[in-house]
Amino acid sequence: MSRIDLLRKNYQRICGLPWDRNVAGPQRVWLAVYDKDDERKLRLRLGLFREATEQVGHRWHDIDCTDAFANWLANAPYSNYAESYFESPSRLGSAPLAAFKKSVAGDLSKALQSAEAAEDTVVALYGVASLFGFLRISELLPLVEGHIRGRLLVFFPGVYEQDNYRLLDARDGWNYHAVPIVASEGELRR
Repeated sequence: MSRIDLLRKNYQRICGLPWDRNVAGPQRVWLAVYDKDDERKLRLRLGLFREATEQVGHRWHDIDCTDAFANWLANAPYSNYAESYFESPSRLGSAPLAAFKKSVAGDLSKALQSAEAAEDTVVALYGVASLFGFLRISELLPLVEGHIRGRLLVFFPGVYEQDNYRLLDARDGWNYHAVPIVASEGELRR
C-alpha cells in the first residue's frame, strides 16, 4: 500500500468516528501529514479523500492556497509591492507580510463560515507549502480555528514527531492540539 493510500485509510478511520460538536477549535483541526516528496501524488489523488469523506457520511469542501501569495501580491493595494518584491524578495517587510497573513486568514475564515462548510463538512486546505517563507501555519490556524463549524483538514507536507509539526521538514517544529493523521500503520490518536 502506498503512503498516500495509507494516509487516506487513516484519514477515513478518523473521519468516520463520531464528531463531538463541543470540542474547542484546535481539536476541530486535522493535520494530514505526508512526506514532502509526495506533494504531487497527493494532489493527483485528492479525490480519494473526498470519496473517503462522503463514504462515512460527511460533506467535502476543498480550498487550494497554492496561488494565495501571487493573488494577494497582484491585487490592489498590494500590487505596488510586486515590483520591489521581484527586485529583492528580502525587502518585503513585516507590514506587508502581516497584511498577507491577515488576508489569508480572512479568506479561510470566510470559507469556513460559508454555506458549503456546514457542521457535517470537512474543509480541506491544500497547497500550504506555497505559504512557506511568507507565513507560518502555526500562526494561521489560531486565527481561523474559532470559525470551524465541522472539521478543517490541512494537508501538511512535512513531519510529525514527538507531538511537533514541521512544514517541509524545515524550521523548528511547533506543538499544536490538532489531531494528527499520518501515513503509518498502527493505532491512531483521537
